[in-house]
Amino acid sequence: QLQASGGGLVQPGGSLRLSCTASGRTSRYYAVGWFRQAPGKERNFVAVIDWSGGTTAYGDSVKGRFTISRDSAENTVYLQMNSLNADDTAVYFCVSHRSVSAIIRGEYTYWGQGTQVTVSS
Repeated sequence: QLQASGGGLVQPGGSLRLSCTASGRTSRYYAVGWFRQAPGKERNFVAVIDWSGGTTAYGDSVKGRFTISRDSAENTVYLQMNSLNADDTAVYFCVSHRSVSAIIRGEYTYWGQGTQVTVSS
């Protein structure tokens, strides 16, 4: 199981850090990714990290602003979000799959409930 947390209300230009904690059957050797979905819009890929932390990838709209990382000891993946703007407003949820490429394609084995991020003044 995957549990996302850390969302909230932030002003434009601000920062938030999301956490995704894995438990139960979710393997620590799986890649973990983040997706987001705004009301009435498609689900979009945000970022992914492989099980070792050595490979990462980002969606075009967040490159240079978001950073994904993982703490294997805590079985937790983080998404540091900086320079937030209104277009980043969405429900963010984390997913897991054996393959980084599969996650980028939108395929995942495990997923959890999302956390709401709202960017507004």
